[in-house]
Amino acid sequence: METLRERKKRRTRESLLRAALELFTTQGYEHTTVDEIAEAVDVSQRTFFRYFAGKEEVAFAVQNITEAAFVAAVRARPPHEAPMKALRQAFLEGWDAIRETVESIVPVELYLRMYRTIESTPALLAAHLRRSAATEETIARLLAEREGVDVDTDPRPRLAVAVFAAVIRVTERQCCVREDFGPEALRTLSAAHLDQVGSALTGNWRGA
Repeated sequence: METLRERKKRRTRESLLRAALELFTTQGYEHTTVDEIAEAVDVSQRTFFRYFAGKEEVAFAVQNITEAAFVAAVRARPPHEAPMKALRQAFLEGWDAIRETVESIVPVELYLRMYRTIESTPALLAAHLRRSAATEETIARLLAEREGVDVDTDPRPRLAVAVFAAVIRVTERQCCVREDFGPEALRTLSAAHLDQVGSALTGNWRGA
């Protein structure tokens, strides 16, 4: 059971997070200061640093949660599933749970806006790519463990994760250019793109 003190700390952290994302998406990441984020929640800069190491950490806080949830979902898939199916089902079947987790912290619409901000901000995009590479390595090692292969000598775990991650990035970037693109459309498009992986890699595009 969450204590009153723990509840207050959680609410302060989430308020700082929401305020930061709103400021990042409306006036730009580079033009937003820690003081402005703290002021928006009526707390001190010192309080901000109790919860976050800096602007980059708060910018990726929700993404941290979604990535951890996805890794957990992959780990929970039945051991008999083929690797690509395990990734696909972990993403699609875990979608509602991940969305609910996001919505408990920030509106999904704000989360999607923040993704657009990340894509258009060089410093954030560089950090996003670095963080994504680390997450992909974690998942590749998880797949290798599931399949009983050595990730350092067998390229298939990293190849599978690279293909899957590329599909998700393509889908997210399509989402970025459309203001009316909501979470359900993102899930549907992700599923459609994942279903096209086989034909895209081995099929004859001109004859499609």
